[in-house]
Amino acid sequence: MMLTASDVTAVLTEISPLLRGGWIQKIQQPTDRTVILDVRVPGQTHRLLISCHPDTARIHLTTSSPANPPTPPAFCQFLRAHFQGSRIDDIRQVGHDRIIELQLTGKEGAHTIVCELTGNKANILILDANRHVLKELSHQRTFTGQAYAPPSPRNTVHNAAPSRFTNTAGGTYPVSEAIDACYREQEATRAVDRMKEDRLRVLRKTLKKEQRLVEAWRSDLSRTTAYRDYARYGELLKANLSTITKRMDHIEMTDYFDERLPHITVPLDPMKSTQGNMDDYFRKHRKYLAAERELPPRIEHAEQGLERLRQELRDIEQGTWTPPAVLPARLTTATGKRRPVPDQQRGPFRRFTSTDGLPIFVGRNARENDELTFGLAKSDDLWLHARGTPGSHVVVRLGKGTDPPSETLRDAAMLALLYSDLKKSGKGEVIYTRRKWIKKAKGHAPGAVVVTQEKSLHVNLDKNRLQALKSRAS
Repeated sequence: MMLTASDVTAVLTEISPLLRGGWIQKIQQPTDRTVILDVRVPGQTHRLLISCHPDTARIHLTTSSPANPPTPPAFCQFLRAHFQGSRIDDIRQVGHDRIIELQLTGKEGAHTIVCELTGNKANILILDANRHVLKELSHQRTFTGQAYAPPSPRNTVHNAAPSRFTNTAGGTYPVSEAIDACYREQEATRAVDRMKEDRLRVLRKTLKKEQRLVEAWRSDLSRTTAYRDYARYGELLKANLSTITKRMDHIEMTDYFDERLPHITVPLDPMKSTQGNMDDYFRKHRKYLAAERELPPRIEHAEQGLERLRQELRDIEQGTWTPPAVLPARLTTATGKRRPVPDQQRGPFRRFTSTDGLPIFVGRNARENDELTFGLAKSDDLWLHARGTPGSHVVVRLGKGTDPPSETLRDAAMLALLYSDLKKSGKGEVIYTRRKWIKKAKGHAPGAVVVTQEKSLHVNLDKNRLQALKSRAS
């Protein structure tokens, strides 16, 4: 549900007087189509959210602080380079349409940010003083350098409807607060839907894999049942070793284990010796005994696990599933097994699990830092350290060729800051790179390293994130 033109009029009536004359202090781009501007006015900073997502295109003030990617997108970098520190001269609606223009004056002169909140073609464009397009967010058009022309107005009847948010009572900025609350609820619903889709994918994949495993166990059990009498055959061969000659493919013997003493035919492998044939029968009987002992309880336990997974799948498909506060990082399989955490028992390091379920290791002292970085860490693992100050080495175990998820990176950076001399200040820069770009500093104490190809991340200690990390410590 997008903002209508009347909604745009209502929110601009509220926020334009507040932001006009303010200075852009900070620019963020938490998602591919959302930009947040921190605007400083005398005595206060307002946070202006602009979204050009097709389903949730909007503009309003917000108090939320969404997580940002570790590296700002190219559009965000462009905005920071050219408009951080600029003054907002005016914010206005173009006609009675869902198009807003922010008139800015900065170190490079006058510019305009155009916010087209127009459904599937929603976009954010940067215009120069001559209203030529310098940059645009959605990459839907290829008119960089051309004169800007607004899209043709549509849905005039719909746009003429009164705003849904003008009758909201209470709050300092009631229209923005109502819009923010409305879209937060929508995004929370979408987040649950995405969680369901992800869970369905994991459940279906796990069910398929575990069902194949159970079928393989059943096949093994059925096949080894044929070996039930092989111990008797081995004993009979042992009693008749002297009568067996080379290259015999069978032997007829009296079965002394049956009170009726019948004659039975026991197949032989003509390519094996008498001893080899006897050993084969005893070996296959041991295999039968092991299968009879181990496979039935394993199959029963797996069937119970499969039923739990099927029930969860039914709950999701029927709409009765409630997502847990935190989904398990590693799904317990139908067999009751969990994927082992690599190197779980190696080293006395602090151990945590990230929001995404990845293992994080933290050294406790210089010796452990050295052992962690040059002993446990693999070349593609992520390595972190607080910049320019003594502190712990932090390592995130990553698969080969994989990049760290943004939440995992922030978790690890938070731990690097916490276990450093920057802890008291509560904020600071954390550098990170792959382990393969770390070398020992020759002639220095253990833990001293030389770092190349590093990136940096500014971190503020977050009590909620730290508490969640400590709850997953091992």
